[in-house]
Amino acid sequence: MAAYVISEIEVRDLDSMERYRNCAARSIALYGGRYLVRGGPAETVEGGPPAKTLIIVEFPSMARLREWYASAEYAVALNERWNALDRRLIFVEGAAPA
Repeated sequence: MAAYVISEIEVRDLDSMERYRNCAARSIALYGGRYLVRGGPAETVEGGPPAKTLIIVEFPSMARLREWYASAEYAVALNERWNALDRRLIFVEGAAPA
């Protein structure tokens, strides 16, 4: 069953963000992940606060997602992350096929 990483981010430093983004993208691809949403305008229709920048990545399974997050490849990106952005990070399993 697919699993998703949902990130709500606020950029701190543009140069660090670019390095983080490139490194994270390479590591995501290595673990079978793919971007479904990568920034772009977000509209808050109900509730608050206003949406920040959203990123949604799909992985084949929660196990694969967790392998990616704990990987040496992603650790390189995490070193850059602290300077690059503030974020809220959520892991969620997809719905079972009907």
